[in-house]
Amino acid sequence: MSNLLARNARYEGGSLPEHAPPLPTTQRPTLQAIYREYFSFVWSTARHLGAGWDIVDDVVQDVFIVVHFKLGTLRQVESMRSWIYGIIRRTLSEYRRADRNRSNAEARLSAELKTNRPVQDSPLDKVEHSSEIERLQTLLAELDEKKREIFVMVEVLGMTVPEVVEVIDIPLDTAYSRLRKARQAFEAALLRQEERDEGQRSLGELRLANAT
Repeated sequence: MSNLLARNARYEGGSLPEHAPPLPTTQRPTLQAIYREYFSFVWSTARHLGAGWDIVDDVVQDVFIVVHFKLGTLRQVESMRSWIYGIIRRTLSEYRRADRNRSNAEARLSAELKTNRPVQDSPLDKVEHSSEIERLQTLLAELDEKKREIFVMVEVLGMTVPEVVEVIDIPLDTAYSRLRKARQAFEAALLRQEERDEGQRSLGELRLANAT
């Protein structure tokens, strides 16, 4: 847990000046309010950034654990989404380095979050059997890491380019250039997939014709 928090320690609520104070306790949203509002965002972001079915729920849990411990560093409610995205990004990076070790405190927080889980279907329930999600993952896998990330942030998660710049710390013109190249790469990947699909359909029709 300490390693996870340490890796997230540098991100403290967006691009406000270093001397800007954290929000007063009375102005901070509660963990449960954040969980209800951002659960779907966290889940879909983790999934699109490469978290597999076997770890995505654990990643989401750990993201909210970090949110819980870092909430006192939030400086601006308007930066909430980009602040959370930064936590997701670093949490997923940590998952790729080592297995997670969970303390009793983490287990208690996990139980609390599950108790307060939104009543409506989770994103997992909605997309578990969705071929479209799998198709999107296949296409995204053809992009290199930098293009994939900015494409997901803007085109899939609906984040603005200024939010992207705030999170991944690149110049604005670099972000727009990378997004343009990412869109071109995605369109090319989509075209290749459509050509493969058409080839498979044609082969299937040929086999059917030969069988009759």
